[in-house]
Amino acid sequence: MHPTRRTFLKSSLAAGVSLSALSSRAISAEGDVPYSLARDVPTRYFDGEHCWCHPRAGIVPGGGHDGLPRVVMMMNTMDLSGSDVFKAVYSLHTDDLGKTWTEAETQEAMAPRYETIDGEKRPVAASDLWPRWHAASKKLLGTGHSVVYTPQWKVARVRPRHTVYSVYDPAKDRWPRWKKLEMPDADKFRTAGAGCTQRYDEADGTILLPFYFSQPPEKNATVSVMRCTFDGEELKYVEHGDELRVEDKTRGLHEPSLTRFGDRYFLTIRNDKRGYVTRGTDGLHFEKMRTWKFDDGSDLGNYNTQQHWVTHSDGLYLVYTRRGLDNDHVFRHRAPLMMAQVDPDSLRVIRDTEQVLVPERGARLGNFGVTDVTPDETWVTVAEWMQPRGVEKYGSDGSVFVARIHWKRPNRLMTAG
Repeated sequence: MHPTRRTFLKSSLAAGVSLSALSSRAISAEGDVPYSLARDVPTRYFDGEHCWCHPRAGIVPGGGHDGLPRVVMMMNTMDLSGSDVFKAVYSLHTDDLGKTWTEAETQEAMAPRYETIDGEKRPVAASDLWPRWHAASKKLLGTGHSVVYTPQWKVARVRPRHTVYSVYDPAKDRWPRWKKLEMPDADKFRTAGAGCTQRYDEADGTILLPFYFSQPPEKNATVSVMRCTFDGEELKYVEHGDELRVEDKTRGLHEPSLTRFGDRYFLTIRNDKRGYVTRGTDGLHFEKMRTWKFDDGSDLGNYNTQQHWVTHSDGLYLVYTRRGLDNDHVFRHRAPLMMAQVDPDSLRVIRDTEQVLVPERGARLGNFGVTDVTPDETWVTVAEWMQPRGVEKYGSDGSVFVARIHWKRPNRLMTAG
């Protein structure tokens, strides 16, 4: 399945059109507005049977025009006939901060491949990918996980899972064949992956990569952070930290995301019933997990989907979805996409700073990414996931949104890096 040029609905024209500009109520040290928001649509895809999902971007510093970064977005196609059926990886980029984009092109080397698993030949896809610039090696490294299907392209409920990775080639504008990260205990980590997880790179090049794993037939997943080395070609496991669990009747913990703000590391975690947050001092060991709450003590209302970090030198922010926004018709309340500032001491979301990053149009927006593009801009990228059937009646059309956060004060975390 390959989208045609007509499917993109004049994406090159839409790329530079700002759909909205929003003022923010978020807090800064001086009490003024620290950022403004705008939204672009570089592409859209929905033919009734397929759509985009998991669009996430990374930068190649100086790889664009006139010293600007090249911003490279990678994403999967979603086959709407099933659940989590990802059959291709596509990539597109902009060299002028989103004024124009290339058309999305299939990455043949990243395509699903067949492996013999438990005596049966099965398709295995790379998905839930997140590219991020690795400053020490000067490489754009994408990490995600593998999905094993039955021969009929149904998700195998008991299956191996691996963390997978690929290193972008800017000269060829291609993602090479994905590799599997080798783990130290094949039985313990038989089902372990870093799908949809936001990593943190230390100044010395060490990578702190959150992941989650389970040991079949056990269904309750565990979250941890692994320390890895990366030499520009090979990603290698070194150690992992605390193994975080919940003992309840859910599927456990999934899709953790890590950041550092000040001298502490912050980890946000998905669970079927509620989102969790914790923090620590070394990126591997953490305090007891807490349920995400607003600063007034009420529950945040996020559940069974991701949350990720936006980290500025002047403040820590969370991007999330939640209940209570006149959105009961949206699958798992996964739209609109929200952002608010976090109090790093109380670990609570400051309600008065909450803003809509991407509005709700029926389709879910729970699978998204965050990219530090320049000291002045951070982008949140998300696609309208066109399931269940009929969500288009609310106005969704398979758009890929780039929510652009324009900082009024430069992000010194990027300036320093």
